[in-house]
Amino acid sequence: MYYLFSVLLARLLTFFNKNYLWNKQKLNSFAYNFINRHLNSITRMKFGVVIFPGSNCDEDIIYVLEKVLDQEVVRLWHKDHDLQGAEFIILPGGFSYGDYLRSGAIARFSPIMQEVISYANKGGYLLGICNGFQILTEAGLVPGALLHNEKRKFICKNVYLKTATNNSLITSQLDTHAALKIPLAHGEGNYFANSDTLKDMNDHDQVLFRYCDENAAITNDANPNGSAENIAGVCNRSRNVFGMMPHPERASDSLLGNQDGLGIFESILNTVA
Repeated sequence: MYYLFSVLLARLLTFFNKNYLWNKQKLNSFAYNFINRHLNSITRMKFGVVIFPGSNCDEDIIYVLEKVLDQEVVRLWHKDHDLQGAEFIILPGGFSYGDYLRSGAIARFSPIMQEVISYANKGGYLLGICNGFQILTEAGLVPGALLHNEKRKFICKNVYLKTATNNSLITSQLDTHAALKIPLAHGEGNYFANSDTLKDMNDHDQVLFRYCDENAAITNDANPNGSAENIAGVCNRSRNVFGMMPHPERASDSLLGNQDGLGIFESILNTVA
């Protein structure tokens, strides 16, 4: 009976979401989290969050996955050689190994990354956020590189993102005409790729997010770090590895006054299901 109630509740809420543009931000945190737990009791995944020396966003991601979305999470230490059966791996933000040499350059060679790279090369799902994105580029799992910000200053502020495609696991449920307000915090987030690589990425629909203004217009002024073509997030050709510089986990709980990032995690659950 309880399971039947959960299914009916999930169907009803999904109907309102799709047909009446129900604004989740109007719900208080307790109510929304309660509903999410019922919705996602049907769709559950096992996530693995990798923790390097210097990671500082791992607990933020774990909180969203466990407390907001009621998902199973395992912590994967940088010296581990076992992914513990995780179905979706996340590389969090921070300053892995102190960002010595280059951001992500040392983390790319850590023991756990050898398992992560092997998993991704076999088609396993992998998301890198901020420093995690930098690690992905160092490992060659996504195209391009992250350079020092154009003005050589650390940037910490809210920015706006426009979803460039729905053809990916993490963007499938997002509105491609809307501007998402997502926090950003980095010193090396200036996305670079040569002209041939950029053309190839655009031809294969690999750009996931672009920096925009609050009206979803992609302009030079909306580009916070000098990234080529305002690129804020990309995926690999096989569409199972995703990287983005802004932090959706910091915009996924109504207690923070912003849930624009939650749709990225919901896209993962809804698409895999």
